[in-house]
Amino acid sequence: MNAPARLPGRIGPNALLITAAAVPLTGWALHAVSLYKQIADSRKDLLTELPCRPDFVAYGEQLLRTRRRDAVHVLMLDGVDFKAVNDTYGHTAGDTVIQTLGRRLARWSSGRRALAARLGGDEFAVCAVIPPSAALAEITALREQLRQPIQYEGHTLRLDVSIGIARAADLPGEGMSRILRGADTAMYRVKKGEETFPYVATRDDAYTETVNGRRAGRRGTHLLAGAA
Repeated sequence: MNAPARLPGRIGPNALLITAAAVPLTGWALHAVSLYKQIADSRKDLLTELPCRPDFVAYGEQLLRTRRRDAVHVLMLDGVDFKAVNDTYGHTAGDTVIQTLGRRLARWSSGRRALAARLGGDEFAVCAVIPPSAALAEITALREQLRQPIQYEGHTLRLDVSIGIARAADLPGEGMSRILRGADTAMYRVKKGEETFPYVATRDDAYTETVNGRRAGRRGTHLLAGAA
């Protein structure tokens, strides 16, 4: 004789309340995810979709607190003669150059423990964990990738960047802002021809004097100095 079919146990009132609440909670959860994405997207650079300075600095600070601190390298990158692209081919061409650099930096970073960011204009930065023995070779290879020309409306646009390097291992106890300042100063010295690539920032570079928090020589610094 077949055993009698078992009926499911009674569903108590608490279970009904939980079930009823699940629908609006799911709606709120989806809304929260959507809101988080909107906030995250709002912090990205609109042209390149790369993170901006605050998220870049936060990422670097997090790496500096790990056991990999001595392998942390910060790069500061600045376009060479990008203004000439705007003047010759128009701002849309200039935007294309910036977007191209952003994509190349993002692609390079995606294969590593690294983050690339756009700091403004044609200034970019990268924070990466790279074994010290391989760092200069990898950064040199990145520079060559960034310098590859692109085609724009039948024209060949030649790209170049100045890169400054700062190593956390050379600046023990320093935070991200100080290390980034070292990379920025190193980049500027390469760009001005005072040093040749690859040049790694010293402690003196990290403690270079600034005008209202900006390294002397950066665009707009003279205006800040005049207002001081």
